[in-house]
Amino acid sequence: MELDIVSLLSAVATACVGAIFVLGLLIYNDRFRVSAATREADMIVEESRREAESTRKQSQLDARELALREREALLGELDEMRKELRAVERDVENRELEIERKLEAITKRERTLEAAQRKAADSVEQCEKRKQRLDVLLAEQRDVLQKITGMTKPQAEKLLLERLENDFSEEIGERVMRFEEQLRRDCEQKSKEILANAIQRYAPEYTAETTVATIDIPSDDMKGRIIGREGRNIRAFEKASGVDVIVDDTPGIVVVSTFDSVRREIGKLALQRLIADGRIHPTRIEEVVTEVKDDMENHILDLGKKAAQEAEVPNLHEKLIRLLGKLKFRTSYSQNVLNHSVEVALLCGLIADELGLDADLARRCGLLHDVGKAVDHEMEGGHPQIGADIARRCGENEIVLHAIGGHHDDVRVDMIYTVLVAAADAISASRPGARRETLEKYVKRLEELEAVATEQNGVEAAYAIQAGREIRVIVNSQKLSDKHAAKACRDIAQAIEKRLTYPGEIKVTVVRETRAVEYAR
Repeated sequence: MELDIVSLLSAVATACVGAIFVLGLLIYNDRFRVSAATREADMIVEESRREAESTRKQSQLDARELALREREALLGELDEMRKELRAVERDVENRELEIERKLEAITKRERTLEAAQRKAADSVEQCEKRKQRLDVLLAEQRDVLQKITGMTKPQAEKLLLERLENDFSEEIGERVMRFEEQLRRDCEQKSKEILANAIQRYAPEYTAETTVATIDIPSDDMKGRIIGREGRNIRAFEKASGVDVIVDDTPGIVVVSTFDSVRREIGKLALQRLIADGRIHPTRIEEVVTEVKDDMENHILDLGKKAAQEAEVPNLHEKLIRLLGKLKFRTSYSQNVLNHSVEVALLCGLIADELGLDADLARRCGLLHDVGKAVDHEMEGGHPQIGADIARRCGENEIVLHAIGGHHDDVRVDMIYTVLVAAADAISASRPGARRETLEKYVKRLEELEAVATEQNGVEAAYAIQAGREIRVIVNSQKLSDKHAAKACRDIAQAIEKRLTYPGEIKVTVVRETRAVEYAR
């Protein structure tokens, strides 16, 4: 028991000693750690102090370097400013020297001018003295001449001027005539060159067109169907289309004829559609003719637009475009009028370019010059006047109106574009192949026209010109007065209307003049 207590006490004592030892170790460890932490903290503080000191010194160095760089930059700018200032000073010095030289030159010129003025004053004074002496001498000579000739000064001047005028008037006249002849030859040569250039640059081919529409039929049995029972089909077709249908013994064809070219084309197309369809009766005929008329209106408008586009003429009134399209179905001596109008427009543009005029305006005048032919069979008057009236209502300017109305000399030509249109119209109409007419018929028509004119009293000669569209009549000024010449003109026009058949109109011009001719030998 005691052993157990002793053992227990020994164990307790041992445990206490162990605990005290462990506690001592812990205290020593804590003190060691605190000491180490203190030393580490001191080291950190010291290191921070050294870094702060190093940073402060580095900042001071950076600040000094920055101050040095700025100082160097300022010094560089100061040097540049000094250089610029020295350059400005040199410029000022040079200008001062230049001003001084100019002042010296001005001073010299002033002295020279003063010397010249003094010299001029002396010369003027001498001239005045000489003039006075000359006036005295001239007065003495004039008195002597008046005593010798017995004439006063105005009489002598008049006589001298009359002699000079007589001596030089003939020479002046000869020079004027030479200049006029040279100018005429130069103008003629230049005009030939311009026209030749225009013709060479635009020379399309032409195919003569006929005025009768011929329609092929598959068989002669179709003729009976076209005529219909007791002729009802052909009567209905002629009434609806306004054309004449000629069905004769000629095999394989039917002819459509009318004075209106648009109606003829409508009749031709409508009959072709009926033949292709096979259903030919009055109701169907009216339907087809109505359809073709509607299609023809659109076709005419398209033709007019294409012609304006080809001629490079923009901004045309729609009515003028439709009239241009109708010209496609109008011929003049077998020449298609729409093709002729486009050609005249292009020729006018080419000639205007050569002369330095407005080519756009020239082409507009040329394209519209024959627009009256589209309706001349519906209205009274010649196609120039009709075309000019229509163009005026459509808002065209005066130059275009004058070109339309005056390209056949129906009015006084006082605008250059009218002359261009007349020249281009003559070129297009007279080119070989453009128009077709037998020589015998052409000559006979001109002879008949001249014969009617020469039958009148007092007529010396008559000349048909412009392909028979105009006749010039020369009357005897001794037999007919001006009033009688006007009456003869009207009588000739009435005789032509009664006795001759011709398309359009014929202009009659009676010329009565008195000439005085003398020869200096």
